[in-house]
Amino acid sequence: MTTTLDTKLDGVVGGKTATPMERGLGLRTVGDLVRHYPRRLAQRGELTPLNRLQIGEDVTVVAEVQSAMRQGRHPKVRLEVVVGDGRNTLQLVFFGPKQLWRDKQLVPGVQGLFSGKVGKFKKTWQLAHPEYVLLDGSDDDGGRLTRPYIPIYPATKEIRSWQIAKAVRQVFALLDPLPDPLPAEIRARRGLIDIDTALHTIHDPDDYGQWVEARKRLVWDEAFTVQLTLAQRRVVAAANPAVPRPPRADGLLARFDAQLPFRLTAGQREVGDTLAEELARPHPMHRLLQGEVGSGKTVVALRAMLQVVDAGGQAALLAPTEVLAAQHARTIEQLLGPLAQGGLLGGADDGTRVALLTGSLPAAARKRALLDAASGAAGIVVGTHALIQDQVSFAELGLVVVDEQHRFGVEQRDALRSKAVQPPHLLVMTATPIPRTVAMTVFGDLETSVLSELPAGRSPISTSVVPVATKPAWLDRAWQRIHEEVAAGHQAYVVCPRIGDDGPDDELDDGPDGDAPPDDETSARRPPLAVLDVLEALRSGPLAGLRLDVLHGRMTPDEKDRVMSGFSAGTIDVLVATTVVEVGVDVPNATVMTVMDADRFGVSQLHQLRGRIGRGSAPGVCLLVTDAPDDTPARERLAAVAATTDGFELARLDVQQRREGDVLGSAQSGRRSQLKLLSLLRDEDVIVAARAEATDLVAADPELAGHPGLAEQVADLIADERAEYLDKA
Repeated sequence: MTTTLDTKLDGVVGGKTATPMERGLGLRTVGDLVRHYPRRLAQRGELTPLNRLQIGEDVTVVAEVQSAMRQGRHPKVRLEVVVGDGRNTLQLVFFGPKQLWRDKQLVPGVQGLFSGKVGKFKKTWQLAHPEYVLLDGSDDDGGRLTRPYIPIYPATKEIRSWQIAKAVRQVFALLDPLPDPLPAEIRARRGLIDIDTALHTIHDPDDYGQWVEARKRLVWDEAFTVQLTLAQRRVVAAANPAVPRPPRADGLLARFDAQLPFRLTAGQREVGDTLAEELARPHPMHRLLQGEVGSGKTVVALRAMLQVVDAGGQAALLAPTEVLAAQHARTIEQLLGPLAQGGLLGGADDGTRVALLTGSLPAAARKRALLDAASGAAGIVVGTHALIQDQVSFAELGLVVVDEQHRFGVEQRDALRSKAVQPPHLLVMTATPIPRTVAMTVFGDLETSVLSELPAGRSPISTSVVPVATKPAWLDRAWQRIHEEVAAGHQAYVVCPRIGDDGPDDELDDGPDGDAPPDDETSARRPPLAVLDVLEALRSGPLAGLRLDVLHGRMTPDEKDRVMSGFSAGTIDVLVATTVVEVGVDVPNATVMTVMDADRFGVSQLHQLRGRIGRGSAPGVCLLVTDAPDDTPARERLAAVAATTDGFELARLDVQQRREGDVLGSAQSGRRSQLKLLSLLRDEDVIVAARAEATDLVAADPELAGHPGLAEQVADLIADERAEYLDKA
């Protein structure tokens, strides 16, 4: 039987090996296995730095035995082996009398690959009952472990790195040379080796230079396949017809601009001109608008919506939460004034209406909103997922604005766009700054605009870390600072990770999306603090005498609206909340943001939370409270947030510290990232080059009919559920 990349693994390596590979690593075919690349390459004689290990991590390390001693009495005897890297040590523990024979193997000076889960016992880092193979030749299979370089693979407890290496050798022995789908002229222009050589070499190089060349080719393939997919989407989008929505000199937009109580920033005017031009074209606008917290994206989007209304269309604004949708509706109505009361008593005769549609509206309000959207009386319809329900219809939907796009999948976005007769224009907004390379890869089918200039009147924000484990008095000072700000007429937020009402720990509709720190940093600690517990503790303790209230995602819409209205009106001094206040909440009088268990939030989320203050004339103070120990990744993240308010700098740090698969959406989907080698930050030059080559190739051959191998790669990427991140644009 011929072995191909589609051949099932169990027919090649046997069920005993194939089953744990599929169960633990998702590897089902020969192609899956040959593209399961080594995590790193260990040079023979080079030991793994043991100080980089993390508790709970399943690892494979190259180390040298220093000692082996029998401890305890029968039957509780154990063998304790100390291995090291020359500077640091790790203990291997084997329990029971049947394990004592290992001291004949694990003698001082011998090196080996040791695999297991990192634990800690009485301050000693250890692997309990690790599996291992020795590098003295006694455990070798076919001489592979005597080669100059040893591949170290992502592995599990059921299938170890050296077992994966053996399976890779088995499939390559049966696999015919692979045809190269990449055109020879691109390979020559970019200095790339052929795909068959690259796949063999990434697993078994003769020297390090070969391995670098193999990685170079495989990184290119990942970038190029993604960029081909996005280039095809841009071509399709450009060919689709759309109703042009040109500006009108005497319409709502002109009247709105004339009554604005502030001047637009240069950035707002520039982006506004770009949107106006693209809305006037007979093809759908596809644009990503990103900017710093408070940079004025809502005003820019509103001006685009008014241009569409002037041209006889409607605009729909899709927000991820009811709090944010209601906030958007209030903000738009306040900015428009009488222009938002079209046809109503006291409203402008030529105005429009703003309808709010959420899942838990009372029946009468819901019926009125549905009627206004269907009749066209509401030129602007703001809502949550409720907008995409079947019973919602529009008279003439011309523009879809998606806020905080990472909360929505392609199905939700397309369900809303399908309510238009012709493809509507699309504006995607995010307040989380995105590094250029991430934007080019994840949102490569959208043109990008950036608002980096903050409007006049924004106040500076100072940020401090409050380490309660080492400086408990600093927390007392934090509560004192809130008293001082309230005494000066200001207000404060206290944010916690949980609700705490015996329901699920996390917010149901407002929690972080792929922005939380790695589980291994927090899994061994106490549960995160909860708003309901903290509220009571503050009321009876350090904030006694102040007016406190609570806000979280499981409150009813009326309760949320009551609390937010009270906080906006100044009748609440301190709002104790979950991340429901992360985006869209605008209370200029709030000057203090205290984040409890701040290390349990990601970098971008902390930046978003901090953006809730400093929105008025008084400076803001952000306090990041943590009990995380010094010199840990969690504290490094907090120090970075405290050191800068530059969202783009923090975004790069966020991508560096998080798994890039999370950035691309695999955290939400629960699947592995399609990008195994490509680094969205390190490989910027590759992404730029791949985009250029893909654009040219698709322009000449839109369907890739002359390049069937590349067409198959693109089809696989689109069909693969792991490509879900591409559709989040």
